[in-house]
Amino acid sequence: MKTDSQRTKIRTRDLCFFHGRRQVLDRVNVELAANRITVITGPSGSGKSTFLMVLNRLWEEYGRCSLSGRVEMEMDGRMVEIHDPAVDLSGLRRRVGMVFQQPNPLPMSIFRNVAFPLKLIHVRDRDRIRRAVHSALERVHLWQEVKDRLHEDGRSLSGGQQQRLCLARALVLRPEVLLLDEPTSSLDPAAAAAIEELLLELKSTCTLVVVSHYHDQIRRIADQRFTVVNGRFSAD
Repeated sequence: MKTDSQRTKIRTRDLCFFHGRRQVLDRVNVELAANRITVITGPSGSGKSTFLMVLNRLWEEYGRCSLSGRVEMEMDGRMVEIHDPAVDLSGLRRRVGMVFQQPNPLPMSIFRNVAFPLKLIHVRDRDRIRRAVHSALERVHLWQEVKDRLHEDGRSLSGGQQQRLCLARALVLRPEVLLLDEPTSSLDPAAAAAIEELLLELKSTCTLVVVSHYHDQIRRIADQRFTVVNGRFSAD
């Protein structure tokens, strides 16, 4: 049996992506290791964020896009083409969480922000929801800071706290893969360092794919690195 360092979680084969007539990704062939942090870097507009959106099929929410090639993900011990009609989209997105560049807390309480994905999959058991929210906030080291403020608006938190809240919301479903698009770009150095430490902890239970252009950050957190230029990937 392969070790985690050898096991592939995500694999693409001749992946091409178009927005209208413009080609954004060009014959991408990569393998991303399980339980590791893979960092994607490169110039603005080179296709980094698009690559993340391919991995959870978020691109399908946008018009005039098309894709060719294969995107495979290890699910229940076997590699599965994620665009296969047999793959349930909501199930895929439960396995593949995403955190965006700007913290985006919902206009609701801290508790309800984290619980929201559970509501979407129709979890009704209040005890289960409470335990899941508590666990997610603990995982991002936010529980002690907000345990007496759970019914306050999530938007009242500081920038770093908001980003950890968004991480907790992504983690509440216990995803196998976590996609992060420039997760520290809007944070001060202290908050960014806290997020980096958290990402290093999370890889024990999750495969992380991070878009970043901060060279020092890449050096600190990356187990695997790809540079994207004009939609083409190269391993560093």
